[in-house]
This record gives sequence, structure tokens and C-alpha cells, in this order.
Amino acid sequence: MSECRASKAEKIRLACENKDKACEAKLIDIVIDGRERTVKKGTTILEVARSLGIKIPTLCYHEDLCIAGICRICLVEVVGMETLQASCSYSIEREIEVKTHSHKIRKARRHILDLMLANHVGECYSCIRNGNCELQDLAEDYGITKYPFGHPNKTVKPVDCSSMSIVRDMDKCILCRRCVRSCVDLQEVGVFGVKERGDRCYISTFGDRNMEDVICINCGQCVNRCPTGALHEKDQTEEVWKALEDKNKHVVIQTAPAPRAGIGELFGLAPGKSLTLEINTGLKYCGFDRVFDTCFSADLTIIEEGLELLLRLKKNLMEDGNEALPQFTSCSPGWVKYLEHFNPKYIENLSTAKSPQQMFGSIIKTYYCEKNNIDPKDVVTVALMPCTAKKFEAAREEMCDSGYRDIDYGLTTRELGKMFKEVGLDLPNLEKSKFDDPFGGISGSGVIFGATGGVMESAIRTIYELVTGKEIESVFAAGEIKVVRGFEKIKYAELTIDEVGKVPELLKPYFDSFDFLKGVTLKVAVCHGTANAKMVLENIEAGGEFSGCHFIEFMACPGGCLGGGGQPIPTNKEIRKARAQAIYGEDKKSTIKKSYKNPAVIELYENFLKDGPGGHGAHKLLHTDYIARGKKLT
Repeated sequence: MSECRASKAEKIRLACENKDKACEAKLIDIVIDGRERTVKKGTTILEVARSLGIKIPTLCYHEDLCIAGICRICLVEVVGMETLQASCSYSIEREIEVKTHSHKIRKARRHILDLMLANHVGECYSCIRNGNCELQDLAEDYGITKYPFGHPNKTVKPVDCSSMSIVRDMDKCILCRRCVRSCVDLQEVGVFGVKERGDRCYISTFGDRNMEDVICINCGQCVNRCPTGALHEKDQTEEVWKALEDKNKHVVIQTAPAPRAGIGELFGLAPGKSLTLEINTGLKYCGFDRVFDTCFSADLTIIEEGLELLLRLKKNLMEDGNEALPQFTSCSPGWVKYLEHFNPKYIENLSTAKSPQQMFGSIIKTYYCEKNNIDPKDVVTVALMPCTAKKFEAAREEMCDSGYRDIDYGLTTRELGKMFKEVGLDLPNLEKSKFDDPFGGISGSGVIFGATGGVMESAIRTIYELVTGKEIESVFAAGEIKVVRGFEKIKYAELTIDEVGKVPELLKPYFDSFDFLKGVTLKVAVCHGTANAKMVLENIEAGGEFSGCHFIEFMACPGGCLGGGGQPIPTNKEIRKARAQAIYGEDKKSTIKKSYKNPAVIELYENFLKDGPGGHGAHKLLHTDYIARGKKLT
């Protein structure tokens, strides 16, 4: 969050959290609904109420965003004040008595809802957020059964479906500004803004352009925080159903780690329950011919990306080369597009390795088709992802090295949940099924890709063992590199390579020895969310700490993929933590924890990409180039 844009109450609270001594020492006695409490100066009424289990309705407020105090649905009464106050932005700086319910409060909240609904076009049953809409829930809570100020049913504003990833339906907008704050403060991209004033106010893109014509990185964080159906992913479920019902098509799907840790929330489970094997059963029930694990291609990514890093290090340390360092990860399409737009001069730092989704698509339409004697034109590849940006990535012109579009359709976690519900599946109670061969064998390294720091941890596990010949467990207990885990904005770590081992067969085409790495301290960093990515890039530009790094993991979304724009709504810090625990739980149970030990990956190199990692075949199918998009005005 950008502190300069925070409200006064938010700045006071931030000062308290940062241990400002004057603020920390100030404790204030208050009374809320007759209950006495002592709170820190700067605490908001809403925070106190929630700590007491008192429910105050909110619409513009979100735990991830700076306070706005716009919607006014959270109004409460502060005794002695003439007007009702917004509890989300009221900073407690003196002794007060608060009432959170009274006839005056209930009447005010109901009128606010009535006025919102008077501008809210359409009926709930035809909305994509039916059953999971904060406005709809409040209308039910307050017993709204008619519209005293009227209710329009005819479309007023056209729906913008121009983006590959995100749909805007401004007839459903309630002007809460969550999308604006998500894009400006949380991600520092700035697609949305507010135009006009009063009853003419509306949320706009730059120049009122369509989504495809503005600098949008397709991350979907605006979608995850929109309380209504004003923003949602571009639904591709009908196209997938059509493919499944076509007897001439062979439909395969790959499932990423993060959806497994989140999809249970769509079926009433608490966050943090992994349903990996139940999803497999559900997908077979829906008619998919094969169900594969994206963790296979995540392991493949680590091999290709790791080799690329070692080659950059060799050229710079041994051959006085000028290879771009630090090397940046490239598996987050939102992050890649962010760099292409805002810092294209650093494109050379991006790993050329495709994301696991796109690597898998290339392998399906070549190796898999060849092995099973299937014409690739008859194969439909679907990817289950936590990410709306993956839809854009699948449609990139570069992603057709197999001779066909590598990935035909990208489904978000929410879309797959919808498909399961359409066929009447109770996902949590389905029997468990294994992934299909030959891409069913996975490693724990592939699984943890779903959490921020997971790519870095996976890379270190493999690179360290290949270079030193020692197991990573000799340095980190159970092979868990906790220094790169967690939800801090930016993490930094160092690992000194004291000894080197023999070059393994896998890497002999490129290295005679690893002596050039002996005594080198590998410096790495991890950041999630593009606002944090901006800080890292600015630090590199200024010659700061991160300019000395060798490898940096970037993820566009807060928390990494498990906080992706296609994950179940709602999301917040606690939910993302629970999903991370599910992902690390799967890693803990896995028998293979290093990418280079994945038997399916080894078999692929032995039988198909015979010139090994980084070879001609691998470069053709598993690597790509990027575009300097910049910020041109059109």
C-alpha cells in the first residue's frame, strides 16, 4: 500500500504499527455498544467492533487496501456528534461512546442500499456474482424486497469484453473505488481512475478507452476485490464444454498448484484445504480425456531457468562477459507484461524460459501427440490456473512454437468451480484419483511454485545440489528454505557455495567444472505484487542492494499465485496464508523434492529433447522472447 495515499486514520494506524513511541504509549478508553475497551490511539471503530465480534457492514473497505470511507454503509453513532460517522475511517483519538445499531443507523444504512440499487442495472439471477456478491448479501441482511427509488433493468452502459482476461460491466459498479485502489495502491499500475463529480461520477480507464487499449497487466487484483459483478474474468467455460462435447477432439487439462489450495472455498470449506486428487476425479467426470499436473512443467522450468542462470554466471565470472544480471523469473505473465510496459530496458534480465503453463502446452502438442499417435490439430489444451493473466499469456502470438496454439483455453479456479457445480459435483466428497501418465510424477518443488518464494526455493534446491553434489538438507533442515518463504513485501537471502562437485551428465555439454562458482555467495531476492516489484527495480536502477543480486523472483499478485486474480473471492492476508499452508503441506508429503529428480522430466530429455536442457529442441519449444511495449499514447 502507498502510505502517501492513505487517509489520516490509516496513517495514524501505520505509525502505531511502526512502533511510533508517542502513539504507542497513548491508550484510550472507549465504550462500544455498552462494552468498555482500551485501545491504541489511531485504531478505527471498525477494527474495535470486529475484535468484539460486532458485525458492521462494509463495501468500500477491504483489508488489503488503504481506507477510503466512501460508501458510508458502515455508519455508526458517536455519542455527542450530530452526524453519523463512517466506522472504517473514524480514527479513535479521544474517549468516545459508540453505538453500532439504532433506528437512526439502520434507517441510514437501508437508504444507502436503496440508493445504490436504484442505479444498479439488472437482476441478480443473471449476474456472474449471484450468490457471492457483497451488495446482494447486504440487501438480504436488511430485508430489501422492493425498490423505493426505482430500479433500472435496461442496459445503460455497454459491457467491455475487449480484454483477453477481464470484463467490465459498469452497470454493476457501486463506485466503491476498490478497483482504483487495487490498481493504483496495491499494484501501482493505474488502469482505473475516477471522473466527474456528484451524480455524474464514474470509474474510468485512461481516456475512456477499452481495456485492450490501456496499460493493463491482466493480473485481476481488481476483480478479486470488486464487491459486485462490475469486474470479472472472461468466462471460457462454454468454449471448454463445446470442446468436451466434440467427439473428434482429444481434450487434456493441466492443473496448477494454487487452485487446489483454493477451490474448496467455493464449496463451503475453510481456506487451506487442498483438494488435488478430488479435482482429478471431477475433471474426468466432466469428460476430460487426460488430467495432467502442471508441477511437471514447473520442474521443467526450474531445469531450463536454472541452466540459464548458471550460464549467465559463467560468462560473467569466468569469461568476463556482460550478461544481464540479476536474472528475473518469467513465469508470472502479469509481471512480464508489467516489465514490458513500465521497464522494457530490463527485458534482457528476464529468463527466456516460458512459464510452466506454456511449456506444458508445447510438450502436449509435440511429444505427447507423437507418443500417442494423435494429430495435434485434434488436441485441445486447457489450463486450470489461479490467474486471469494466464488467459492473455495463452493468446500471445509468440506462444505457438509447437506449430499450433500451445494453450487453447485458460480456466480460473472460479470457472472450474462453476463447471463442477453445473454437473452437480460435490467436490469435497468425491473420491480421490491420481494424475495421468506420463506427466503424473511430480516433485514438491513443483507444488510450491504456487506461493511467493516458491520458484526461488525450487531453484535453490536444484541448483545447489547440481553444483555442489550435496543435498540441500545439509544446509536447510528438511530442505525447507524458509528464508525465502513468507509474505514480507521483499525478501533477501544469501547462500555461499563453499565447495563444488563434479558436473552431472545433464549439464556436461555446457560445463567442464564448476570451479568458477567456488566461494561465490549467491544473492537472491523475492517480491510479490507489482508495487513491490517497482521498488526493487528502482533500487536496481539506483545501484542499491538488489543490483548485486544474481537471481530475483517476481510475482505480479500479492502472495504469489495463491493470491491470483482467478482465485475464490474473497481474499485477504489470512486467506492467502491458509492457502500457502496447504501448498507447503503437499510439499512436505512429497517423496521427491527436487525438480531435477522428477522421473517424467528425465524421461522427456532422454526420449524427446535429446540434446538436453538448453539444447536446440528445448529452445524451440520451451523458451520465448518478450516485447518492449512501453507506454505509448494512442
